[in-house]
Amino acid sequence: MLHFMAFRLVSDLEGAVEDMVVTADQIRAARLRLLRMHFESGVGHIGGNLSALDILLCLYHDVLKPADRFVLSKGHGAGAMYVTLWSVGLIDEAELTTFHKDDTRLSGHPPADAIPQVLFATGSLGHGQGLAAGLALANRLKKDGGRVFCLTSDGEWNEGSSWESLIFVAHQRLENLTFIVDANGLQGFGTTREVANLDPLADKFRTFGVETLEIDGHDHAAIAAALGAPQSGPRVIVAHTVKGSGVSFMANRMEWHYLPLKKEQYEQAVREISSP
Repeated sequence: MLHFMAFRLVSDLEGAVEDMVVTADQIRAARLRLLRMHFESGVGHIGGNLSALDILLCLYHDVLKPADRFVLSKGHGAGAMYVTLWSVGLIDEAELTTFHKDDTRLSGHPPADAIPQVLFATGSLGHGQGLAAGLALANRLKKDGGRVFCLTSDGEWNEGSSWESLIFVAHQRLENLTFIVDANGLQGFGTTREVANLDPLADKFRTFGVETLEIDGHDHAAIAAALGAPQSGPRVIVAHTVKGSGVSFMANRMEWHYLPLKKEQYEQAVREISSP
């Protein structure tokens, strides 16, 4: 069962997060910590976590403001989310060692009410977009001024609920809402083209009258520019990423949607990530 998460910044870090700019050393440290966490827990989903990590780091270090909200619709990216929260001081080192263990807050798909920053945790893929739309509309009605960001996988756009949400978003002209698609081209049973081809996905979004940008999802400058640009309506950012990014034997390999790391694989991945 795939879940999604929505996060908000806690008040004691509001000022600090606004001033942060993610560095190359922090990015490398986050990748290494993600690898270690998944290796020590013996669980999979590492490929899709590596494809999403740069987007999440950029969001939390460079983009999100105190009033903003974030929804992780691709809940199987929980590991990357936990490591991102660790990188900004919202989860400590000791707690990362409890990932996927009994009685942890850091389960594979986090439950509701476990982490203060998690607003939602329920349902299968394709549900995060609707809840993000609801948050965005509520912000508008309450004149709160915050923006809402929602990270989805590309495969979950096979879900009808995803398109129902987009219809609502386009109709309401939610200028405070941005969907980011982690477009790594792979899902549980093959490539997105083989399973249910939606290419060119960006053009599908444009037919709804939604501004759509395409970027390199591992280029932090491009991510920050796309996320930070002023909006006059809803926006979709198709971030072209690599499943297993940064690790040669994982890159663009569907099996790393599932496989845990063996010791020799973990050691090779650490060497590759650690290389300048």
